Amino acid sequence: MAKATIIGNTTWGNTLATLLSAKGLTVKLWARSEAEAEELNQGKHSYSSTGHIEEALNGANLVIWAVPSQKLRQNVNLTQSYLTASMLLISAAKGLERDSGKRMSQVMTEEIAPALRQQICVLSGPNLAKEIAQGLPAASIIASQDIAIAEKAQELMQSDKFALFTTDDVIGVELSGALKNIVALGAGMIDGLGLGDNAKAAFITWGWAEVVSLGVSFGAKASTFYGLAGLGDLIATCSSALSRNHYVGCELAKGRSLSEIAASMPQVAEGVCTAEAVHQLAQKSNLELPIANLIYESLFENLPLSQALVRFTKLAESHQQPSLKGI
Repeated sequence: MAKATIIGNTTWGNTLATLLSAKGLTVKLWARSEAEAEELNQGKHSYSSTGHIEEALNGANLVIWAVPSQKLRQNVNLTQSYLTASMLLISAAKGLERDSGKRMSQVMTEEIAPALRQQICVLSGPNLAKEIAQGLPAASIIASQDIAIAEKAQELMQSDKFALFTTDDVIGVELSGALKNIVALGAGMIDGLGLGDNAKAAFITWGWAEVVSLGVSFGAKASTFYGLAGLGDLIATCSSALSRNHYVGCELAKGRSLSEIAASMPQVAEGVCTAEAVHQLAQKSNLELPIANLIYESLFENLPLSQALVRFTKLAESHQQPSLKGI
């Protein structure tokens, strides 16, 4: 019987643990402390938890990091001594590292032994954890530079209610999952202002065109952005009441501060840190990302949303497609 290890006592981590154990895998979830693990073990779960990393990883065929993107490097580093060449290594985090602007697979590559790097996969798609935890159907993408590795992960993880598809476009899958959160923040702002679905649709269209241009410039396939990992995830994140990023944008439009909103949330809205990472990336690489910049200024430079709306309207009136200069 295959064994899966989940790194991270997050909503997504627990949902994945439930999915895999229901399929028949032996699942061990690693929590930050033995007390936290013991609390989890008191619940009615089909998997067990431990606060000891060596115990969690012993004999694992599949290791999944389901942690916030800004914590991935730390958590991979904690586990790297116990990883082996027989393990499939999967990032389930959606974001870019704030200080470096690196994708999650790049972070993993830097923290593990060179001989293990070919085992890296990424999981992304329209995966609202609460729906999946309720047993509702969903689909996602497993990406690896080696398609055979992605197919191994697919075989271990997919089920009747969790369909998985494979690709070798790791860059496109990761950028789709990270950057749609920035668009979702803007969509939430528009909903919070009560501007209607027409305005939101225009914003999402323009925002996604900018994301596709950026992704292609970094070597991603344009088609990936119109598949499950891209358009599929974008639709879910920009429209669902379960979307944390949409919620943050909506609350900002109602006048709450970013710090107040973050403090009130039990989970992380990944788009906030990703907006910072993209802003730094744009400055370093001389990129023009007008829509991403509007979101960044609204989050971190106190740009009033009314002014952001005026600037967006001017972009639309000029009929300028989002462009990237200096590539």
